[in-house]
Amino acid sequence: MSDAVSATAPHIPVLLAEVLDALAITPGEIHVDGTFGAGGYSSAMAMAQAQVFAFDRDPDAIREGQGVADAHGITLIAGEFSRMVELLAERGISQVSGITLDIGVSSMQLDRANRGFSFQADGPLDMTMSQDGMNAADFLNTASEEDIANVIYRYGDEPRSRRVARAIVAARPLERTAQLAAVVRRALGHKPHDKKDPATRTFQAIRIHVNQELEELERALDAAEALLEEGGRLAIVTFHSLEDRIVKQFLRNRSGGEGAGSRHLPERAAAPQPTFAKPAKPVRAGDAELARNPRARSATLRSAIRTSAPVSSPPRSSSI
Repeated sequence: MSDAVSATAPHIPVLLAEVLDALAITPGEIHVDGTFGAGGYSSAMAMAQAQVFAFDRDPDAIREGQGVADAHGITLIAGEFSRMVELLAERGISQVSGITLDIGVSSMQLDRANRGFSFQADGPLDMTMSQDGMNAADFLNTASEEDIANVIYRYGDEPRSRRVARAIVAARPLERTAQLAAVVRRALGHKPHDKKDPATRTFQAIRIHVNQELEELERALDAAEALLEEGGRLAIVTFHSLEDRIVKQFLRNRSGGEGAGSRHLPERAAAPQPTFAKPAKPVRAGDAELARNPRARSATLRSAIRTSAPVSSPPRSSSI
């Protein structure tokens, strides 16, 4: 199945076989792909005879993916995956059998200079997935030096974030990706033979901030918990530690994996019933997939099965 999909899709879905194993689709089940992208996961899910509802907040993905969606009978929905509860309710869907999320920026977005996600080719300093709202240039040209430094440190794990932020403020206004990359390289020092471009962490941090990616992920996990029926399967692929930590902590919390309190501390209130069974062990790409798809190197798949326990609190609403 994965060969059939990858032969026609412009980008290779990561850990596709492993995601399908985790979803364990039975023909006729309703499944959600929260990150349609080029349609690799959705197409494979539809080929396994699931009824697929797919989301994407990127207008390019919606416009260019409609043909793939139509060919496979997929319902393609424009919107953030954090809003899946309300957007599915509008279509009469209140419970589903499976949800999969492929977190982060897509290779389609990275490959297009006009979207401003990458410094590999010069383009406008945009980085917005939904192509509206505050973009990267808006943030960098108006935010305080302290705010910029905090974003770069928190979301990019850049130890010299204050130096970078100071250089950015001094160079304003910034409008192009090549400008920003040059400013960061000068601030941090860059040698042509360096294995990793020093601008990488800053670009990642700004992209995550502009798109509220981690907040969106947290809301999407709550939404998945509310939507999945008893026995429903959740499969999430992440690409860096910030995302993976959120998913890991969520599944640990919701599966009762926090552990008992100490007998030396005041007794805590009884924890709610676990809404997920103990998560499966995390899965990473094997040598064969890494050879054909280097992007899979940083990917981690985490999955879990929904129990019959009720949700203890309603999903957080999206502010985007």
